[in-house]
Amino acid sequence: MKISEILKNKKVTLSFEIFPPKKQEAFESVKQTALTLSALKPDFISITYGAGGSTQSNTSDLAKTVQDSGTVSLAHLTCVRSSKESLLQTIQLLKQKKIENVLALRGDLPKDAFEGENLFPSGLFHASDLTELLKNHDFCVGGACYPEGHPESANRDADIENLKHKVESGVDFLTTQMIFDNDMLYSFLYRLQSAGIHVPVIAGIMPVTSASQVSRMVDLSNAYIPRKLLSFCDRFRHDNEAMKQAGIAYATDQIIDLISNGVRGIHIYTMNKPEIAEAIVKNIDSIIKAVNRTEN
Repeated sequence: MKISEILKNKKVTLSFEIFPPKKQEAFESVKQTALTLSALKPDFISITYGAGGSTQSNTSDLAKTVQDSGTVSLAHLTCVRSSKESLLQTIQLLKQKKIENVLALRGDLPKDAFEGENLFPSGLFHASDLTELLKNHDFCVGGACYPEGHPESANRDADIENLKHKVESGVDFLTTQMIFDNDMLYSFLYRLQSAGIHVPVIAGIMPVTSASQVSRMVDLSNAYIPRKLLSFCDRFRHDNEAMKQAGIAYATDQIIDLISNGVRGIHIYTMNKPEIAEAIVKNIDSIIKAVNRTEN
């Protein structure tokens, strides 16, 4: 099933993200993680794509595992360091495995790039270019967005214009990078509406279960870290169980607030920790069911 159809039929969706292993010997462990998460009955599970396609085959294999377990899968695909031929091969592979949903991404610029290297041999320089290619092959296509602005954008207005171009290229829905302050998302949603961007936006939530995660998350997503989150990271940084409990509570509070304010979907970045996702689902499953039972 296409995620665009799920979003049409539900007031709020719940989804998870996992990443493939870098080493093949860890594949079975991640596969079990995917199956454990699928048993929680999310609306879909997304599977990331390694830099330059380094986990290409594992992405499609995990997507098929998820699909075969009865859960819709969303395979990530990037265009950085990818030839047109390799992209078309991946598209055919996804088609063969009956994957209908793809998250189109430019991909992070590699840190090991050498001077003069052509990072986009396919001629596809942006996620919008990749989106057009995927729509030509009848995929439901998701896109990424940054509520606090893409780190490479000159300013927020330029970022919204780029996002508008991405949506016009055919993106069916958007998923945010991780957010820790819901007000940042609400402000972003208002700016999208003002710019004429009306596709569904799914909120990305990252449960913080270790203090060391915080600085890396700021680097990755340009996210604002509220004082409340910093306080419990500082207070419990040396107690793993306390950190985990506080992180689950904080993420749960965020999600309840988002759902209460009409956000269309919740996407949990699980970091391949199904026990964290399971604890959050126990806190919110009745809330999601109640919203989806409500008549339009």
